[in-house]
Amino acid sequence: MIKKIMLLITLLLFLTSCHTARFFKWNVVNQDDYKKFYNLKIKKSNTPFLFIDHLPNGNVNLPKTVQTRKGVNLTFKEALKKEETLAFLIIRKDSILFEEYFEGATKKSVQASFSMSKSFLSAMIGIAVNKGQIKSIKDPITNYLDFLDKKEFQNITIENLLDMRSGILSKKDFLNPFGQIVKMYYGKNIKKYMTQLKIKQAPDLSYDYSNINSQLLALILEKVTGKMVTENLEEQLWKPLGMEYDALWSVDSKKNKTVKAFCCLNATAIDYAKIGRLYLNNGKWNDKQIVPKDWVTKSTTFTTAKNNFRYSNHWKHAITYEVITDKTVYPDLYVDGGYYVDKNNEKKHFIIYPYPAFFAVGILGQFIYVYPEKEIIIVRLGKKDKNIDWEELFKKIVEMN
Repeated sequence: MIKKIMLLITLLLFLTSCHTARFFKWNVVNQDDYKKFYNLKIKKSNTPFLFIDHLPNGNVNLPKTVQTRKGVNLTFKEALKKEETLAFLIIRKDSILFEEYFEGATKKSVQASFSMSKSFLSAMIGIAVNKGQIKSIKDPITNYLDFLDKKEFQNITIENLLDMRSGILSKKDFLNPFGQIVKMYYGKNIKKYMTQLKIKQAPDLSYDYSNINSQLLALILEKVTGKMVTENLEEQLWKPLGMEYDALWSVDSKKNKTVKAFCCLNATAIDYAKIGRLYLNNGKWNDKQIVPKDWVTKSTTFTTAKNNFRYSNHWKHAITYEVITDKTVYPDLYVDGGYYVDKNNEKKHFIIYPYPAFFAVGILGQFIYVYPEKEIIIVRLGKKDKNIDWEELFKKIVEMN
């Protein structure tokens, strides 16, 4: 009997402390995960910024039908509901053209951003560079993180982390309960995991999206500012941008309080839109430059064909495909996309070049989509994303408005 009791106690301890047990207990990533983690609060502004409210939704043009990836036509609202959308906002020139919430969510509902957090982190890194706290993004990360082996990691720069070109080994083991990603998401000591990193290849050889890069950036930010990521966010962005509601950022544990910088900022849809507005205005908020203009430019445009125009400075980008013909006028920036075979079994050669939109994106279809030319911001938060091509839907909305 005593042995059984001891075994039960051991099992209970295991279930409450081990990242593997938490993985099995909570199963898959979902929008309510932040409620299971310990969170730090980011306080709202005392002087909130309010977008101009033009509701009801009569000032916006929406697609009559949305085609799923399987070729099924749905109405716009059906498409949103089918993918368990929680919030959908369309803002143009500071006016709310469309704002709806689903499944019991409201304007005040805090929702997970997942990897959209990375773009907020990038803004704070840009501010630290501007203040001289980070001397240069060309600096080796070992100048700032002394727990990394200098010989092994000295060639990796801060810029490599920002562009996901660090060469650090990143295992895409989402379903492995003992894997790297599970340790970072469910584990209780992220800093310990950061001391166990290995190199896959030399930096800047290829794009390899990894949460590790973002977490290292957060540790650099905390080192140079002497403040936690949450403190930096509150002081540098949350209050200056007039956020209406408190936010939460999940940490690894109550004991360690290491922010999960790669994933876990949780806030309202209307407040997420404000980082879009900030970048839409080149880092300027009303009369104050919050994020350096050159940092925003580096984050939102390209001067070279890096990462096939899809990623820069912890922001993602929309791209355009064009089949090459004899009359094709090549844009200034493009890459050869290769070939594909069409429905008629004909080989088509195409090129890729930038589309004038950028966005923060998170798993399960979290988006802050920005189209500068029309001053449009679209925010979508939800529980699913696989059946709808959200980028194409956003493009249609932009074209119609």
